[in-house]
Amino acid sequence: MQRREFLQSALAAAAVAQSQTSGRPNIVLIVADDLGYGGIGAYGERELPTPHIDSIAAAGARYTNGYVSCPVCSPTRAGLMTGRYQQRFGHEFNPGPAQEATDNFGLPLTETTIADRLKKLGYATGMVGKWHLGYRPEYHPLKRGFDEFFGFLGGAHSFIDPLGDSANPILRGTEKVDEKEYLTDALAREAVAFIERRKSGPFFLYLPFNAVHAPMQGAQKYLDRFQSIADPLRRIHAAMISAMDDAVGRVLETLKKNNLTGNTLVFFISDNGGPTQVNTSRNTPLRGVKGQVLEGGIRVPFLIQWPGKVKPGTVVDHPVIALDIHPTAVAAAGGKLQASMKLDGVDLVAHLNARTAPHNTLYWRFGGQLAVRKGDWKLADTAGEPPQLYNLTNDIGETSNLAAKEPAKLAEMQEAYDAWNFQLVNPLWSPPNRGPKGGGGRKKKRA
Repeated sequence: MQRREFLQSALAAAAVAQSQTSGRPNIVLIVADDLGYGGIGAYGERELPTPHIDSIAAAGARYTNGYVSCPVCSPTRAGLMTGRYQQRFGHEFNPGPAQEATDNFGLPLTETTIADRLKKLGYATGMVGKWHLGYRPEYHPLKRGFDEFFGFLGGAHSFIDPLGDSANPILRGTEKVDEKEYLTDALAREAVAFIERRKSGPFFLYLPFNAVHAPMQGAQKYLDRFQSIADPLRRIHAAMISAMDDAVGRVLETLKKNNLTGNTLVFFISDNGGPTQVNTSRNTPLRGVKGQVLEGGIRVPFLIQWPGKVKPGTVVDHPVIALDIHPTAVAAAGGKLQASMKLDGVDLVAHLNARTAPHNTLYWRFGGQLAVRKGDWKLADTAGEPPQLYNLTNDIGETSNLAAKEPAKLAEMQEAYDAWNFQLVNPLWSPPNRGPKGGGGRKKKRA
């Protein structure tokens, strides 16, 4: 490189760095799919290396009691996008495949997304990956606050056959794409390209992978890394999570290359616990799996990185929930969190700085299942079984039901749930292939 070219390049990089450090942070929200609590190195996985994802924990905060608002995909994403319990607006269940979903399936148009709010604050907004919040045109990401979209609208997609599901194609904007790369690699490519286009900032990148959700399909170059794993299913899972970790690494490296790391707020979560028999993702040391309000279905990896705002290596034991990401991002972007927004989430960075607990009580309703987390205590009703009461500090694996020994605490937890449940509405659609609607709001009893 000639001296003049070098100087021009250095000056351009310095200008980008100056504009970034003096302004509002870029925001990157990464979501894994069906990744269990114990599925990455930062939460105990020792067989499958995830160095890039783990680096977010090392550079920022790791939450040991991080939750999502539902144990399955679409409702969690509705809560994540809005910062509100999704049962408040009827988005309680998954819809089933595109060809089976009801006409009214989609994040209600009455709700404001995180992209809507950040766009109004001057952010370029891009989404790369799995939407799962509506198939009809009015629910499309480009109508819900995103400037750019590459991904698919459904709940799952082949990693190797882009045209295999005609009702759920891969899209760039609204146009079908015949993608040639392994899908996780393609999502990484598109995320990097978005950052490069928008690096003058500020930008918001929403990157919801479909890994490690079924179908279980690994590219050969990733499968070759795990030839020592004899179990074929476990080997495919290893390849899929390794691909996702590499993709996260490409995003982080792009931030670093463009001198953006110091002024970028990064989140990493999973959308629910692992379906262990389907993909071998580990929920250790928790009991329960995807689809259950036991800890294994709702407690997930939860990481935040923001240099200068979040101290590296921070470990937080206070319970938090994915609903908090929306207000945290809006506050970081300079927006005011107003009561009129009716948010259930809170600004996590403010609580980190004040060293205070973000929540007194967290709630779940998923059809006939319910749960309440209040301090150390959790009430769970998994439908068809007697109420279960656990002290999670002493019994993270939910093995000792204290309901009979602690009737006063059981009644207190039930009363808290009833008061919350009374505020909710009935689900807008039924769970796929499961008959009548579950749940139901405004009842002073267990749902």
